[in-house]
Amino acid sequence: MPCCRLRALCQYETNKLVRIQSVRLGSLKWSLNGAILLFICIMMLWNRKYQEFDLVVSSVTTKVKGVAQAPLHEVGNMVWDEVDYSGPWKGKNTFFVVTNAIVTQNQKQGKCAQVPLKGRFCHTDKDCEKGAWDQQKHGIQTGSCVKFDLSKKTCEVSAWCPIETRSTPPRPALLAAAENFTVLIKNNIRFPAFNYIRRNILPEMNDAYLRNCHRGNDSLCPIFRLGDIVREAGERFSEMSVEGGVIGILIKWDCNLDRLMQRCLPRYSFKRLDEKESNKTLYPGLNFRFAKYNTVNGVEERTLYKAFGIRFDVMVFGQAGKFSFIQLIIYIGSTLSYYALTTILIDWLIVTSCYSAEVGQNYSERKVESIQDQVKCILCVSYIDENNLRLIKRSQKKSLQVIKPMSVQPRKEDPGHLRAILCLLQPSDDTNDDVQPSLGKKTDPNAKPHRPAWCMCDSCAPSSLPEEELCCRRTEGTCITSSPLFGQLVLRRSLLEAVLLYQDPLSPSVKKLQTAALRHCAYREYISWRFGVPPNDTHPAIPSCCVWRIRREYPSPDGQYSGFRPVKMTSMQACENGEL
Repeated sequence: MPCCRLRALCQYETNKLVRIQSVRLGSLKWSLNGAILLFICIMMLWNRKYQEFDLVVSSVTTKVKGVAQAPLHEVGNMVWDEVDYSGPWKGKNTFFVVTNAIVTQNQKQGKCAQVPLKGRFCHTDKDCEKGAWDQQKHGIQTGSCVKFDLSKKTCEVSAWCPIETRSTPPRPALLAAAENFTVLIKNNIRFPAFNYIRRNILPEMNDAYLRNCHRGNDSLCPIFRLGDIVREAGERFSEMSVEGGVIGILIKWDCNLDRLMQRCLPRYSFKRLDEKESNKTLYPGLNFRFAKYNTVNGVEERTLYKAFGIRFDVMVFGQAGKFSFIQLIIYIGSTLSYYALTTILIDWLIVTSCYSAEVGQNYSERKVESIQDQVKCILCVSYIDENNLRLIKRSQKKSLQVIKPMSVQPRKEDPGHLRAILCLLQPSDDTNDDVQPSLGKKTDPNAKPHRPAWCMCDSCAPSSLPEEELCCRRTEGTCITSSPLFGQLVLRRSLLEAVLLYQDPLSPSVKKLQTAALRHCAYREYISWRFGVPPNDTHPAIPSCCVWRIRREYPSPDGQYSGFRPVKMTSMQACENGEL
């Protein structure tokens, strides 16, 4: 057993191929293969599948430039430079520009009336809880109810007084002139796998270039006007500057590091990142508070700023590719499966009526070998009044004559058998004697039974087995056994003896041949005559009338017969053993 297993390992198996000589199919195959090859090459060059890729590692620094003058309530005109409008907002790859503000001046630590929130007023001190605080209040309640104005009273709080009273930003924005501010973005990148370093300020960009470059004329200019950034993001600066928002500056690096096609330049795009509709979000825009402190007469005071502005987030992403022989081989191996589409399409055209039914049938038979399950038994039936073979499933209940066929196939002649029969059929004087039973032969008592319901030739015998209930005809007519050719090809003794001797030259002399051998040889001759070459894995079924005519010519001595047994073709040994 181990030796057999080792031998099995030293085997090679290959698929069965069918070669069809056809100009149309050959031209179609090479046309499809050429189209697939063209598609693969285009996709390889377009997506650079022949390269090894590495993701970008980046750092960003920004510098905002610009000065604006804004009028402030109770202060007058105030000049804002980059220190004022940048605020304390410091983040990675982020810069902030104040565009609007609510200013509350001269705040001191003390006690004052709370600004009413959503109509919440008090009437007595009992309405105010001492020490209470919540997120919407500006201080801690003292427990007293004091006047807010001439007609309203609110709870008193300990806080920075006076409390900020305005909740909505002014329109238009105080720093609408920030639209003309500029920002210089310095982006340094690195691709670790290739040890490649690059920056968005290219070597040829000198100081004179940076002072005069503009994105309208040069897409690689690293200096951006804030108004242009907001406009390219699909927004209006005058509207966005009122409540603020978030803008994304996207820098994409798509680098080709191959020597002949080296290219590594940034591409800039802009997009708004926050929800701008006030009716879709609870707190639209972007704002925060900061204060500037000073001391007046020994008392600390502050000026509170509620700043609204635009935050710009610089996001860098990208990849670099460089030729890799390994990646090229992997891509070629992964695309070889596309050529199977050609085989699938041509196979579909052949087996359908789009090409040729005859070629499709022949192609299917040669390429696909059908193997039936042992449980299934497919019978092959041939009628004298039809030129096709019917394939029928064996049934234990229905008569074989009435079962509907699974499929109908054309009958294939056996030229070798036909030539052999023509050679063996020599004219003789005792032809009539050969086909007649001898006087000494016993006749079957059931030789002429009454006609069954399924019989169409009036020569069949009743049977208890459904698979034996088969007539030589599909419609009513003359029985095939009455044909002179039936006697010449099936019943003629000299022919049967010659066939048996041809199959087994060392067999006993023809005089000693048993009747069973002649009977089974007659069965085989009938199958070769009427079925030709039966389809693979099918069992020819001989009509009842033919079976009984052969049995009357070559009867069994005891009158017992084994009946129908599904076999492809009866062997010589089976004939001698009398298995049928």
